[in-house]
Amino acid sequence: MSLAASPIRFPDVASRTVMTRRAWWLIVLNVLIPGSAQVLAGDRKLGRFGLGATLTLWLLAVAALVVWFLWPTVLYTVFSTSITLWVVAALLVFYAVLWVILTLDTLRLVRLVKTAPSARAWVAALSVALMVAVSGTAAYGAYLATTASGFLSSVFVAGPSEPPIDGRYNVLLLGGDAGPDRDGLRPDSIRVVSIDAETGQAVTIGLPRNMVDVPFNDDSPLSSLYPEGYGAIDGCEVDVCMLNSIYTEVELKSPDMYPDAVSQGSEPGIEAMRDAAEGITGLPIQYYVLIDMAGFQQLIDALGGVTINVPEDVPIHADETFTTVAEWIPAGEQHLDGYHALWYARSRHGTSDYDRMARQLQLQEAVLAQFNAANVLSKFQEIAAAGSQVVKTDVPQGMLGYFVNLASKTKELPVIDVPLVPDNGVDPEDPDYEYIRQLVQQAVFPPTQEPAEG
Repeated sequence: MSLAASPIRFPDVASRTVMTRRAWWLIVLNVLIPGSAQVLAGDRKLGRFGLGATLTLWLLAVAALVVWFLWPTVLYTVFSTSITLWVVAALLVFYAVLWVILTLDTLRLVRLVKTAPSARAWVAALSVALMVAVSGTAAYGAYLATTASGFLSSVFVAGPSEPPIDGRYNVLLLGGDAGPDRDGLRPDSIRVVSIDAETGQAVTIGLPRNMVDVPFNDDSPLSSLYPEGYGAIDGCEVDVCMLNSIYTEVELKSPDMYPDAVSQGSEPGIEAMRDAAEGITGLPIQYYVLIDMAGFQQLIDALGGVTINVPEDVPIHADETFTTVAEWIPAGEQHLDGYHALWYARSRHGTSDYDRMARQLQLQEAVLAQFNAANVLSKFQEIAAAGSQVVKTDVPQGMLGYFVNLASKTKELPVIDVPLVPDNGVDPEDPDYEYIRQLVQQAVFPPTQEPAEG
């Protein structure tokens, strides 16, 4: 083979111009088509291996892109399971190492001493910089994948996917607040979210924590103990017989009512609250999500704060009795850190429970709005660390892909809110549960919409 026929493999080593031009070509080829530099100028066996790995990666990327546009739920599901994430991490580590090997071998093939002295530093610096950028990105991706896998394993349970009921998924959201003045955790934020399984349209039902005489369905263990409603006849086992006391009573006094709760990724108190929410709304609750309000502060900080429009000054208390004001969150658009966001959600001084419910809903919507891909990826480590301490749920990993896709639809639609408060004809201290269920049914299944087949 003549020199002219193969200047890359058999260059004129005496010509610094030729060797410098060749060096730049090899560097560019190593970046654009890893393995090609070796096929053209070095070890062809290593080059073919590199080209094969590169082609495989391109095919995987194209396949992922096609699936993303045609069947996004499939891609979400694949990348929301621990095993898949570990496979992804292993592949990324493999490519990171491969790119380092190919780059170092390319630098050897360049033969810097034969290039122009003025180009040597630039060729070497660019090669190393590109190697660090490409391999470093792959290694960081592997780290994120393993972090995500650990997060998913610590928060979500293993279990099969469940079909919607009447075309909807109903989820109980609990905001737990275990203050020093309390015996155990007590949910202060209680909300049922009903989501259309096709469109993503969400209906939220805010349940006041001070609701009394809470009814239970016949299949609930609490039904026989409180046939006329929670504490309606002879009181209950805790100091006050309100909705959010049900968790505390069952968790501390009678956890044996729900013997399978822990093995199924839940708690007796949570299952009792699920039964209470079903009795109040008339909706079957498939899943729950419990958010530790104290840990919620860490999540807000991990997100970099949250921006909300404060309708009026909100006090921050100096003590746990919620009587002394330390400072105020002023009205207007405010960017709150975790500490101030938590107090915005739980402040009581001079406000009612219904005000708090409205603020909590506003804060939840603001956090969800800021939970975009760019924000999460840029702060993933902090969010995952905070999330594993903040969230407890029985949503199975197998459903995550579907719910992520559904959530993207939900964000595009207005949320229908059904507050069970006096302004909506509901007196939590003397509730008409038939009327409450009618309100829920009208919102979840409007008159023009018939319940879908489950």
